[in-house]
Amino acid sequence: MDLLYLTAGLPGSGGVIRRKPEDFRVTEIPLYEACGEGEFLFLLVQKRGMGTFEAVRRLAQALRIPEREIGYAGLKDARAVTTQWISVPGPLEERARGLELPGISVLEARRHGNKLRIGHLRGNRFSIVVRGAPPGGMERAGEILDVLLRRGAPNYFGEQRFGARGASHHYGEAILRRDYDTFLKRFLGGPPAGEKDPRILRSRAAFEAGRIEDAFESMPMNRRAEKKCLHALLRFKDPERACMAIPKRMRQMYVSSFQSSIFNVALERRIQGLDRLEDGDLAFVHRSYKVFPVADAAREQPRCTAFEISPSGPIFGTRTLLPEGAPGAMERALLEESGLGIGDFAPQGGLRFDGSRRPLRIPIKEAVLAPEGTDAFRVDFVLPSGSFATAVMREVVKAPAEAPAEAPAA
Repeated sequence: MDLLYLTAGLPGSGGVIRRKPEDFRVTEIPLYEACGEGEFLFLLVQKRGMGTFEAVRRLAQALRIPEREIGYAGLKDARAVTTQWISVPGPLEERARGLELPGISVLEARRHGNKLRIGHLRGNRFSIVVRGAPPGGMERAGEILDVLLRRGAPNYFGEQRFGARGASHHYGEAILRRDYDTFLKRFLGGPPAGEKDPRILRSRAAFEAGRIEDAFESMPMNRRAEKKCLHALLRFKDPERACMAIPKRMRQMYVSSFQSSIFNVALERRIQGLDRLEDGDLAFVHRSYKVFPVADAAREQPRCTAFEISPSGPIFGTRTLLPEGAPGAMERALLEESGLGIGDFAPQGGLRFDGSRRPLRIPIKEAVLAPEGTDAFRVDFVLPSGSFATAVMREVVKAPAEAPAEAPAA
């Protein structure tokens, strides 16, 4: 993620994160506790080296229920050990308690009256180990954290938002443009971008050569979205129907990735002023998650300095509020540069793209630095929901921050 640093003037700690999943631990902080009775069962699930979608698929298969009946409050990193709550129908209690699957353990089960939905979490607690840092790395990390604690951390969307190939935002852009031929070229073909599975490489090469049946046969079953897309393309010979064969939540995620990429650019353009209001801003109220127009930035700045409010940036959509003054001019220019207009976010294929506002910075709570054996140290902190620990750690470590990926969980 080649974006500007807030702390560009401070050298990073060096080293890498995620040398193994245990180096990156995430524990969900729920919005509310399960009350102990009701028609749903909340399961505290720990998973290793696996994304939330894959965990949901495996749990649904083990419990013999449709995936749509499983609820969760947020998506968690695949390259990590993560602990989060999910909900399943209550009658499954006997089967669900103590369930053990490869890479997944059910630690606890409690009943509650409603299904978990996206956003039903207060935040996440992170414990991240930095390995291979040169001498003085922990001290340099402390200097950077001091700045981030005072000014806030840039609220960039992390690399995981853009998929394993780093291309999800390109898929989303093609969906918004209704350019399904380009979508298929990017989604089913294109450069390997780090993929090593020879079956996937064969499939992409076959698609590029126009051998759709060979592409379908070569694509492994665990790449379900690509498999469904290729199957529909073989059956209907229609790029739009092939795209629509991909599960709705995946298509929504691709468009969200595009919206996220535009937000990142908006934040980058204000990176050194992420803690300073401008006239015309839409200020984000951290306590209520609402925004209000700033008529007099000088008058409101003390609240910003106290971290009660922050400047916000756009998640473009049909209902996105846009600021006035210089912030509004910048955001309108940014949308124009993308070649899209608000009308391109109109509903399609059962999806809505309403849009929203997102704070340019996030508060870091309960930050602790501690040595972790030889040439390593640990960073613990809490972030609000919807924010990315990798956005904090890229400031701390500076590039390159990520160790090479392990093989995914089987």
